[in-house]
Amino acid sequence: MAFRPSLPPFILESAALRSQSAWTLMAQALLTGLVSGGVIGLFRWLYTIINGAVRAHMAGQDPFAPATLALMAAGLLLMALTAGLLLRYEPLIGGSGIPQVELIAAGKLPPMRWARVLWCKFVATLAALSAGLSVGREGPCIMMGATVGYMWHDRCRANRPRYLVGGGVAGMTAAFGAPVAGMFFAFEEMKTPLTLPMLLFTSLSALSAWFMVDVVLDFGLVFPFARLPGLHWSQYWLPLLAGMSCGLLGAVYNAGMIRLLLWQDRARWLPGPVRIVFPFACCGVLLLVWPEITGNMGLTTLQLEHLRLPALALALLLAGKIAFSCVSFASGVSGGILMPILLAGSMAGALLAAPLRDAGLVAPEQTATLLVLGMAGLFSASVRTPLTGAALVMEMCGGFHLAPAVLLAAFAAAFTANALHSTPVYDSLKERILDQRRRRRAAASPTEERS
Repeated sequence: MAFRPSLPPFILESAALRSQSAWTLMAQALLTGLVSGGVIGLFRWLYTIINGAVRAHMAGQDPFAPATLALMAAGLLLMALTAGLLLRYEPLIGGSGIPQVELIAAGKLPPMRWARVLWCKFVATLAALSAGLSVGREGPCIMMGATVGYMWHDRCRANRPRYLVGGGVAGMTAAFGAPVAGMFFAFEEMKTPLTLPMLLFTSLSALSAWFMVDVVLDFGLVFPFARLPGLHWSQYWLPLLAGMSCGLLGAVYNAGMIRLLLWQDRARWLPGPVRIVFPFACCGVLLLVWPEITGNMGLTTLQLEHLRLPALALALLLAGKIAFSCVSFASGVSGGILMPILLAGSMAGALLAAPLRDAGLVAPEQTATLLVLGMAGLFSASVRTPLTGAALVMEMCGGFHLAPAVLLAAFAAAFTANALHSTPVYDSLKERILDQRRRRRAAASPTEERS
């Protein structure tokens, strides 16, 4: 038997990296991050302009005036038509985009037409967000970043996952200004093998995307809280309480969303256009009677820092936000779930803070700290990525001094959701996509045989 020396993986990866030209790989990574940051920066800028204009217009109008009602109905109809037609033109843009990217990287979905997916995802998500649906930008931004990275796949098809994952990391970094969370997401959620070329590509794409959105475009922190005090050592039961509470809430959130999606899949009597239009119609009604839970006119996390509502009102807001988020996402329109999860988590933190403030167990200025713990907890419980959730929240609010408490809340939430046998949300979504693909193939097989 021939002797084959066993070399350390790092040496083998270094040799492979030299054979692939490290300079080429680095240039591709930097360009992927810069382009992704520019595209997603444009997306964030357009949404800020549109949302600001909508808020300014609605603030000075009687919402029940006939002219205002007609304009609102026309705008919602236009957004619904845009989202629906683009989804029909390119079905891959439906939903978050994260499960699709993971499945393509794993070779379980066919290659995508990256330029078509990019512009369709951009416009369709902007339509859904501008209409006020309770969906997020992060999943679509990850998918848009992945399409940018996908530009390089023709050069080396064997390394396609690297470009998809690296672009996705750049997309998440640009969406939240969170490069560390983007890196954690690649290896914690997307289960990417930790190799030297992959680490080099993802880190450089994250760095260049952060440079574009944070330095060049100057977006700043997503959640710039006025005050974010730490916890005294005697208060470290609070992260455990927040984490376990959010773990239970995350299990309920995931179960409700997935069951609604599966029910719609079985409801053959429900036409596709009706599914698309329904959340837009709901949004129109909510803008008149309960705007606080909509995506564009609703309460923000920063407002919750200073808002002093009774626990019952906060509980109703939380329940309404979760219900509308599930309805919005289940429609299949282009939009993510992470930003609604973060907002619902901050509502859960506010709900936890209200009785504790009244009992004198936390100071009023520590409300923002509990909002942060709630966001990290619900994110980790739903997605089951505690490191990503903790890093994301700390980077979005600049609260790195809260690292021990945030990590404790994130891991407590993940362990609680696991103990309740709750399936991580993206695992359920990936399984649904594959199941739909199997059913379509099974339905097509008898037709092919008859022909």
